Amino acid sequence: QVHLVESGGGLVQPGDSLRLSCAASGTFPRVYIVAWHRQAQGKERELIGHVHSKGLTSFLADSMKGRFAISRDAATNIAYLQMNDLRPEDTAVYYCQVNPGEYWGQGTLVTVSS
Repeated sequence: QVHLVESGGGLVQPGDSLRLSCAASGTFPRVYIVAWHRQAQGKERELIGHVHSKGLTSFLADSMKGRFAISRDAATNIAYLQMNDLRPEDTAVYYCQVNPGEYWGQGTLVTVSS
């Protein structure tokens, strides 16, 4: 079992930056990925990207490139989602996920509004 806890969300203004954290604990597969997703109200969940357990960013959605970055600290087993130049359309609940296993955190809400 893997337990995930996201944190770092909140209310920010357009143009601000925010870093979300995903603290992971439990028993992990030997090799796994940590993914970040988001879901805006009334919309389908969207994959942002993921990082390999060895620390290399293996994927970032095209729409996120240039503003978002994913990283992972292997020593603390915390994954991060750095978000820059936030826009109102980035308002969503942000989730982290571990695969294999389809483990999900509870999500953290990011609201971008002036």
